[in-house]
Amino acid sequence: MVDNFVGTWKMISSENFDDYMKALGVGFATRQVGNRTKPSLIINLDDVGMICVKSQSTFKTVEIKFKLNEPFEETTADDRKTMTVFTLENGKLVQKQTWDGKETTIEREVTGDGKLIAKCIMGDVVAVRTYVKEA
Repeated sequence: MVDNFVGTWKMISSENFDDYMKALGVGFATRQVGNRTKPSLIINLDDVGMICVKSQSTFKTVEIKFKLNEPFEETTADDRKTMTVFTLENGKLVQKQTWDGKETTIEREVTGDGKLIAKCIMGDVVAVRTYVKEA
């Protein structure tokens, strides 16, 4: 099921991301960079079930490795230290991050037309980032 997500994805659009970063508590300067950055998403799966998700841009590259349903400590691109768990739910790769009594969810889904849609949800704020497959 994770196979659908494997590959290199190039961002083509980002909606409401500034409001999402504000909801996370990201500072102004970091938000300015975050809004201008169009990262590529590189997703790999190895033969023992470890998934690697790399967000790569000229500004910053962040890589996490994990197994589904196994919580791990993550340092996010904006330097939050979170407990993170990935699950597969109805064909979506769902990432839940918790820190300081807060929680955010990122739902990634590959659509019928081959796009990867990432919905970033923090409370009632939703950002949508769309990617197309490069390789």
